[in-house]
Amino acid sequence: MTDHEQHLRQRLGSTRLNLTRLTLGAVSGLLAGFASLAVAELVSAAVRPQAGPIVAVGGAAIDRTPAAVKDWAIRHFGTNDKLFLQLGILAVLALFALFLGCVALRFRRAGAAGVLLFGAVGAVAATSRPDSTGLSDALPSVAGALVGAAVLYVLVGRLTPRAPATEPAASPPETPPPGAGWDRRGFVLAATAAAAASAGAGALGRTLNGSSGRDAVASRNDLTLPRPASAAPAVPKGAQLRIPGVSPFTTPNGDFYRVDTALVVPKVDATTWKLRIHGTGVRRPLTLTFDDLLRRELIERDITLTCVSNEVGGPYVGNARWIGVRLADLLAECGVRPPSKGGPADQLVARSVDGMTIGSPVDDVMDGRDALLAIGMNGEPLPFTHGFPVRMVVPGLYGFVSACKWIKDIELTTFDSYDPYWVKRGWARRAPIKTESRIDTPKPFARPKTGTVMVAGVAWAQHRGIDKVEVRVDDGPWQRARLAAEDTRDTWRQWSLPWQATKGGHTLTVRATDRTGELQTEKRTHTIPDGASGWHSVVVTVD
Repeated sequence: MTDHEQHLRQRLGSTRLNLTRLTLGAVSGLLAGFASLAVAELVSAAVRPQAGPIVAVGGAAIDRTPAAVKDWAIRHFGTNDKLFLQLGILAVLALFALFLGCVALRFRRAGAAGVLLFGAVGAVAATSRPDSTGLSDALPSVAGALVGAAVLYVLVGRLTPRAPATEPAASPPETPPPGAGWDRRGFVLAATAAAAASAGAGALGRTLNGSSGRDAVASRNDLTLPRPASAAPAVPKGAQLRIPGVSPFTTPNGDFYRVDTALVVPKVDATTWKLRIHGTGVRRPLTLTFDDLLRRELIERDITLTCVSNEVGGPYVGNARWIGVRLADLLAECGVRPPSKGGPADQLVARSVDGMTIGSPVDDVMDGRDALLAIGMNGEPLPFTHGFPVRMVVPGLYGFVSACKWIKDIELTTFDSYDPYWVKRGWARRAPIKTESRIDTPKPFARPKTGTVMVAGVAWAQHRGIDKVEVRVDDGPWQRARLAAEDTRDTWRQWSLPWQATKGGHTLTVRATDRTGELQTEKRTHTIPDGASGWHSVVVTVD
């Protein structure tokens, strides 16, 4: 072999070894990141699930995300928006871990320090959350970072070339290629041990976190809803149209929309739950337990809820039968007077166990409407995803100014002195629900046959009621649709119109008029700051 061939061979071998070390360095970073998250998951089981770094960083990201971006995420990902956020955080962490692993090959301590930096970010995020319980929330991130840094330091140490042993030789030794001499066997053993230990810690942590709400689950399972003193009237027979494709009058709990900022659904034990009512104009502050609520007069009502993030024609609206205590009665018992009767407080701030704050006009919750502290939904205790053990339900107001879930505190104050969570992020202080209507069938881009096609859907104007719905085909005249029977003015109303469909493409448009005589506006607006408006249209092609 010539000297040139030998030199090329050495260079090729050196390149292969360096690529191998670089790849294993990246793998070391991933294993360190995995170890860090697994240990953090395990430690969070001893603290609380919300203190885990993914949840804490995700929550902090939600808090700092502009309102328009949140609204975009809800529109495009729906109730999976939190899953996509968590997957995005994991993807970023994986890239960061790969980078640190490669850096650590040359700067071993700097790579480990990078893992510690990640832990510091998680610790700050956890302790700065509105629902933080203090410095203990930093423990999962700190413990995970320390373990992750140690794992990276040890693994990269196995990839560091060792100085070759000097032995007498009859002929001059060949120069070893760069990268030779690192501990292959030691790296494999250490990496395998780290992966196995991390997987075990993560699985144990996930199991313990999954069982952390055991008492809350037991308290819900043991709950039998009392018979309400004021039961909801039976839904009129004509309220549910028998037309395929139309949303059911009562939305099943499993299909009811969920829009909130909680990455981990709070599981609150009803036996230890308490609600405090206090603040400006509260002459007799009150603290209630769940049993206290059960002993009070309960009422049952059908009420339609709407999320302010619901686009024109969107899915974030649903109707359910709620059971609970009249909020106005509790406030009156505390000596609260609405501003219209000389009371000093015009805003009711509800606080959730997850730190959410929601502000409602005091006049609205005390004007005679059935504003509730709800404990039941469609004949069963509230699901955890919808606020068990207690949540607020106020007909006629968008959820972001009324529907506090997992409620624990009510403070009477003023709009001038306090801005709740969503108001700080650009949403309106007051947000009565706008008159809206939606075409449920036919669906957009459907291809119905010629002849009679049923056009049908729902319309809502909570606490005002729907008086009329009209449908237009292309640019033709408005035709009055047939309204289903009305349950109450606080629920949505189904409607239908038989259409003699002709071949070709057509645009179907709907609009509604509420009981006050106000016609649904044609003007299109975004959801920010106080809800979307505009007429809903679908385009179909008739075959």
